[in-house]
Amino acid sequence: MPKGFVGKVLRVDLTEGTTWVEEPPESWYRTYLGGSAVVAYYLLKELPENCDPLGPDNRLIFATGPFTGTPLAGSGRNNVGAKSPLNGGFGDAQGGGFWMAELKKAGFDHIVIQGRAESPVYLWIKDGEVAIRDAGQLWGKETKEVEDRIREELGDERIRVTQCGVAGENLVRYACVINDLTHFPGRTGMGAVMGSKNLRAVAVRGTQNVEIDDMDTVRELARRMSQEVNDGTRAASLKEHGTAGGVMGLDAGGGLPTRNFQFGDFEGAEKISGPTMTDTILVDRETCHACPIFCKRVVKTDAYGGVDPIYGGPEYETIGSIGSNCGIDDLGAISKGNEICNKLGLDTISAGMVVSFAMECFERGVLSKDDLDGLELNFGNGEAMVALLEKIARREGVGDLLAEGAARAARAIGPQALELALTIKGQEIPMHEPRYKHGLGIGYAVSPTGADHCHNIHDTVYENSADAVNVFGVIDPLPIDDLSGEKVRVFYYESNWKHMLNSAVSCQFVPWTKREYVDGMRALTGWDTSVHELMKAGERTATLARAFNMTCGFDDRDDELNDRFFTAFSRGPLEGKVIDRGTFNKARVTYYHMMGWDDLGRPTSSRLDELGIDWVADLL
Repeated sequence: MPKGFVGKVLRVDLTEGTTWVEEPPESWYRTYLGGSAVVAYYLLKELPENCDPLGPDNRLIFATGPFTGTPLAGSGRNNVGAKSPLNGGFGDAQGGGFWMAELKKAGFDHIVIQGRAESPVYLWIKDGEVAIRDAGQLWGKETKEVEDRIREELGDERIRVTQCGVAGENLVRYACVINDLTHFPGRTGMGAVMGSKNLRAVAVRGTQNVEIDDMDTVRELARRMSQEVNDGTRAASLKEHGTAGGVMGLDAGGGLPTRNFQFGDFEGAEKISGPTMTDTILVDRETCHACPIFCKRVVKTDAYGGVDPIYGGPEYETIGSIGSNCGIDDLGAISKGNEICNKLGLDTISAGMVVSFAMECFERGVLSKDDLDGLELNFGNGEAMVALLEKIARREGVGDLLAEGAARAARAIGPQALELALTIKGQEIPMHEPRYKHGLGIGYAVSPTGADHCHNIHDTVYENSADAVNVFGVIDPLPIDDLSGEKVRVFYYESNWKHMLNSAVSCQFVPWTKREYVDGMRALTGWDTSVHELMKAGERTATLARAFNMTCGFDDRDDELNDRFFTAFSRGPLEGKVIDRGTFNKARVTYYHMMGWDDLGRPTSSRLDELGIDWVADLL
């Protein structure tokens, strides 16, 4: 059994009502690590051609990594994947909390679920024992009631629960998975896959310890991080104001998404900023397993009928998506929208982008008040936003159309709507502006999941210092609007590193240096690993995901940005500035070549050999 892992994969067939256990060799664990790579591995190995993402043949995969459930900060991360119902390609999402650490303590590294139960069920896993239990009494309930009922039924308040929410039951294509009520693997519609299998929840309780090779080193790394976070030398802003601490900086630079990305500056930015939240509606801070940062917000307000702090509070992505990008400067409305998404199971990024898309359609006369069930869906209308989120989660009225995602909705509405639906590979854009961060735009385009900010770079990190990547030999700072070969090299290194983090299942907000990360991996597993090996693990992950997308019909024509991002802003700090399409296209091909892909983005057989995944060539 490899150290740092349990050594067991739980297999579940919901159609047959059976479970079994696989025990891969240590070489398999070292090759794929866990998380995103394990998701891609099973999707490539087991999905039939033209598999329906919402059909029984799809696999829903919960995958830990070597960091999961250890004393190291960032080890509470959760990874879940499947073929995405949002875009029909590689689906993968990460979130925090305590659920996945509990899964490892309960005796499994991963769960691979296939089939579809005849009626609603939930999985109950405790110290290696597995049961498929009736969930009829849970169907249609909000997330808090589901968690409470499971704990009451099983008689243990320490049980951890992940679930799909009402939106997942209703097959909203961007429904998320919910861990512990306040942590969300949000992207690519994994909640809808869970709902399609009639699987409402997975409850886990574990008391087993995972064997670690060098616990003294692990404890020393954990102690050092905790001390430096607490004395303010690491992650100080994140601890104080959470991810929302960056709102004002983005606004000042012209990179705060506003009114469906029409602008990059928002007149109400200060009203929705992290410091304002801290000073007004913040009532507590929460964290994930073993993390000293406590970046999670907990808010309470009487606005909009009251916001329950049990559902936490809005992160930056939510403040951007249902705040500035909908023209809304009311923290009460944003917090209520966040609560609705959390208790019903919507990805706040896609949900907010769908609402802002509908708002622009309304303001341009593409959709009328009658089309929107009587809603006056102007930018800035918080009440309409809150009402529309409820409709989407429950597929009521116009919510049924918008539950399909912006791309599908635009095709149904007509040609005038197409240019207003800001998606890449069918997934809505996160709250980071590619006209502000040009390298990030390349990352959006080539992302295997569609537009994503978590296996991407943020150019502002390298504007004044290249310290984040100088371990790879990148020494000089680079402008944020640079798309030279050097910037592509930085993206190549950093995106592969982040793909590795998503396979090791470790939080990217924890400021481990790359050398510390290698020390941690060595201490956990006993492997004589290196920065180079971990980089290759990330590159392997990205290439596996690319290969899966190719089997689903994606090609280089899908690696594109929306036309809006090649159009200059008409106001603000970036007025008149634009991404040059020719430079963008050249940078994209440069990235392909760095990855060992051909001019059309197809992995070459020699690179598959070099990565130790030559078996993929037969699938391409």
